[in-house]
Amino acid sequence: MASAQVKKFGILTSGGDAPGLNAAIRAVCRTAKVRYGMDAIGIRNGYRGLVHGDMFPLKSEDLVGLLTVGGTILGTSREKPFKNPQVNPETGLLPVEAIKQNYKKWNLDAIVCIGGNGTNTTASLLANEGLNVIGLPKTIDNDIVKTDMTFGFHTALDVATDAIDRIHTTAHSHNRIMVIEVMGHKAGWLGLYAGIAGGGDVILIPEIPYDINSVAQKVMERRDAGKNFSIIVVAEGAKSKEEALLSKKELKKARAAMPYSIAYRVAHELEAATKLESRVTVLGYLQRGGTPSPYDRILATQYGTEAAHFLARGDFGKLVALQNKQIVGVPLEEIAGKVKYVPTDSSIIQTARELGTGLRD
Repeated sequence: MASAQVKKFGILTSGGDAPGLNAAIRAVCRTAKVRYGMDAIGIRNGYRGLVHGDMFPLKSEDLVGLLTVGGTILGTSREKPFKNPQVNPETGLLPVEAIKQNYKKWNLDAIVCIGGNGTNTTASLLANEGLNVIGLPKTIDNDIVKTDMTFGFHTALDVATDAIDRIHTTAHSHNRIMVIEVMGHKAGWLGLYAGIAGGGDVILIPEIPYDINSVAQKVMERRDAGKNFSIIVVAEGAKSKEEALLSKKELKKARAAMPYSIAYRVAHELEAATKLESRVTVLGYLQRGGTPSPYDRILATQYGTEAAHFLARGDFGKLVALQNKQIVGVPLEEIAGKVKYVPTDSSIIQTARELGTGLRD
């Protein structure tokens, strides 16, 4: 058994659910135990558990069968201990102070934080507070900078593409405009990839503000060419050209006032402009749930095993990332608070345009 700088570490999953979380937990803990003899402490419900000391020893039997199971055995939350911190009236401690206290109470040498942008930003802040932290990139949005791929994305892409395939047949049968809403609040990777894979006629993503009249024109051009249905794939964060001129605060207020999600607005606007019947499907949490794809199982396992090696070397303050098919460590401070947007001049955007897919800018 190889020597290691870490004897005991905590592990948590935070933020939105994503396929592959259990596979990553399994890989970190099994490699750490078998290769280095480390003990793992499970932290329940993300950073909330770290604040409240809701932890338990993770045993080998807890990891059996996890590779193919969706969700996370540790639970998750969107707790952000550094955002608007409040003193706990029972302990008299701020969240970060409570985290430090629990870190010492459980004799942790490090913490593995599995999550997306928010999770790894918090991990970076904890590293600045002197804790030994390692991050893993999980999100179906694939929007973490400095890594080519996040686990969870491919499974969500499979689900979204399958849904578009199924809706295609109904659209063709009923001569309708079918608007499919996929996740992607800030970045459009999932909408773009699913739209291309599913043969979407129009794809609307946050990075390219759309003109609804241009979308309607595309639909009418298809109708005039004898194609009596259209598939419109809309990322939940897609915005019109008018909305793109608003400040972040103004846009948030405008969206909060909408009685429905963006896909319904697009559908209503298209019906008004084209006089054609429209229907909406919001995929929602279907994209997050279920068994991870083989690709995500492998990627989450690669990230997890490498995280164990990072722990053993004492290589802290890093995000375990994929770059040019190699697993590397990226300083957390380089990814904190950043979003990987779809470059509007990227080859995948060009691919969509050359297919005749409408991005409607």
